[in-house]
Amino acid sequence: MDLGISGKKAIVCASSRGLGRGCAMHLAQAGCDVIVNGRDETATNETAEALSKLGTGTIVPVLADVSTLEGQAALLEACPQPDILVNNNGGPPRRDFRELSRDDILQGVTQNMVTPIELIQKAVDGMCERGFGRIVNITSLSVYTALPGLDLSSGARAGLTSFLAGVARSIASHDVTINQILPGKMDTDRLKSGFAFMAQQLNISQEEAREREIEPIPAKRLGTADEFGALCAFLCSVHGGYITGRNFLVDGGLNQNAF
Repeated sequence: MDLGISGKKAIVCASSRGLGRGCAMHLAQAGCDVIVNGRDETATNETAEALSKLGTGTIVPVLADVSTLEGQAALLEACPQPDILVNNNGGPPRRDFRELSRDDILQGVTQNMVTPIELIQKAVDGMCERGFGRIVNITSLSVYTALPGLDLSSGARAGLTSFLAGVARSIASHDVTINQILPGKMDTDRLKSGFAFMAQQLNISQEEAREREIEPIPAKRLGTADEFGALCAFLCSVHGGYITGRNFLVDGGLNQNAF
């Protein structure tokens, strides 16, 4: 399927690895110019080089912490007029809520709620003026499903979802959309850190922790960054213009709610 976005300019935050990389990969394959972002120079440059072989667009690596105003400025300096913005950022590690300090909570909210809002504020007016824009926020299954230990991440991402619900409707007439993709248990470094947390808490091996995490998933496997990125690219395409303000679970059926 031709996604109709060849030549569009995309910023994909935290895209040197994991789900962000999967999104950047599919946008590159669709012919977009892509800003690849990360904090690890080696990983970011390796991803940019790999993506440059996938499509016709220009791939530019930007080393920056997207949570900082300086990092955001670096992204927008590299791509002043993005047509596509994929918000992604690392979240707080699993931790008992009793252990969270005020500074921990503020940092988590900054990472997973404030930062994407700030980037949307800076990009959305240009999208509206040009009559095209796609914003995708990578949040989490935990917005819908309780995951003890991820309370801070869950709360911040749920806050982002509610904050943007009205914003999405206010700009829809300009062919600018805002949607969220909610990953479940995906085969990423972040999930592996969760295996380590579970193994420590239950005094079991990390392999057993992995098996326990997979067991309740109806699909009986972890999700991949590639299939996650394919959905992101579709939402960013010309075919996704009538989809806005929605939350898309990618969880192998783990969340069992009918609605």
